[in-house]
Amino acid sequence: MDYKTNVMRILDKHKIQYNHYCYANTDAISGIEVATALGQNPDKVFKTLVTQGKSGQYHVFMVPVAKELDMKKAAHAAGEKSVEMIKQKDLLAVSGYIHGGCSPIGMKKLYPTIADSTAECFDTIIFSAGKIGYQVELSFENLNKVIKVTSADICKD
Repeated sequence: MDYKTNVMRILDKHKIQYNHYCYANTDAISGIEVATALGQNPDKVFKTLVTQGKSGQYHVFMVPVAKELDMKKAAHAAGEKSVEMIKQKDLLAVSGYIHGGCSPIGMKKLYPTIADSTAECFDTIIFSAGKIGYQVELSFENLNKVIKVTSADICKD
């Protein structure tokens, strides 16, 4: 691949092993469609969600594409009274990414990041490489070498 996203450059700089995928030639829109386009188990493909807590602090959550973020569990995990999704129009200003291409790596600031606890059940997880149509795959352990990420039960049952 001759195209590298900022996420891939950051991983290269940290000498982190990763695989990358491109599904730019498909009409995949939802996370489940992305997982299908990649021929991957949707449980190991994660979406990146940006929220704002009652304190005003931003929090990033990584959730399997077929699951939904439980706002109460998310708030508890983030140590907030409550959290809510930021408005789509604010995503670029807060994270540096657009909807559908948001990655926990390479955001404008290092926000507290929490992955659903199932992320640790897989050898590797897949998430956005910071551009629509591009995904990276690496171990949770290696992700933790690039950004501080914790895990918690944050999905709706």
